[in-house]
Amino acid sequence: MAASRSQIHGPFRWRGARQRGAALLLAMTILVLVTTITAGMVWHQRRAITVEAAERARVQASWILRGALDWSRLILKEDQRASQRRASFYTWLRDPWATPLDEARLSSFLAADKDNNADSGPEAFISGTITDAQSRLNLRGTLDAAGKALPLQVAALQRLADLVGAPADTAARLVDALSRSTAQAATGSTGDTGVGSDSFIRLDGLADLAWLGVDPGVLKRLAPYVEVLPVPTAVNVNTAPREVLVAAIDGIDLSTAERLTQARQRAPFENLESVRNVLGAAIKLDETRVSVSSSWFEVAGRLRLEERVVEERSLVQREGDRVTVRRRERHSFETSQR
Repeated sequence: MAASRSQIHGPFRWRGARQRGAALLLAMTILVLVTTITAGMVWHQRRAITVEAAERARVQASWILRGALDWSRLILKEDQRASQRRASFYTWLRDPWATPLDEARLSSFLAADKDNNADSGPEAFISGTITDAQSRLNLRGTLDAAGKALPLQVAALQRLADLVGAPADTAARLVDALSRSTAQAATGSTGDTGVGSDSFIRLDGLADLAWLGVDPGVLKRLAPYVEVLPVPTAVNVNTAPREVLVAAIDGIDLSTAERLTQARQRAPFENLESVRNVLGAAIKLDETRVSVSSSWFEVAGRLRLEERVVEERSLVQREGDRVTVRRRERHSFETSQR
């Protein structure tokens, strides 16, 4: 009996269906592969754009903050020239450098430039301050040239610690940490620092003392009143707060220090003799510990560029008409982090 048509073509139809299924599966596989590759390319492209934008923002922030630092140096130079013209060298809290710059849009400083306006420049806001570093008690002064502790200076430091509520052994701990770091710097030693580290800790600021075993909480409490500068310096009577004045001048209390701050609001102390006139002959002033002028300043700049904030602190030294940057540190974070 002859086979029916369906019986003859059945195997061919099944084979054709299998081929069409394989082709469909291959097409879907290719589609998934192309989609994956495309998604990967898009992700890499977006990542490259993000990295490029971050790098551009970093470079912009660096140049802007560098310009702000140069501007601050110019202000300090002009202040020194003004002192030379009046032949009276004192540093006062009513000098132009002491006026802080409140946050302002960067384009407002470019208004005189016809090629820049509020629309062409970046959405950037800048603020900053210049602080007299010699308005604080310099820990370098607690050691002599040989790295040995000076009893009068150590006592002054503890007096300050007592005024701000720091522990009774604060001065001893600070001086010990500073002495160990100074000894290592002098000998080039990389021995044990006393806190389980074999590396030399270079002191570039007060916060570095935490690496030498000083309680960070104590350092935070002392920060408005204490500084670590590269060399010993005198406290400026024209700019120091009451607590620092009590520490720097033996024999006075907070009420006497308040009299000094009130007197300098009326007129600056142009020399130490004018300070003696307020304190009286019974109070002795050590010219190595107190002065009426300053050479060290801290410049703090803050740039808000879109969603990123960059903060920079620089330590500068004024020597005649020169203002030299001695230390710079920068921190960057998202605005959502604060």
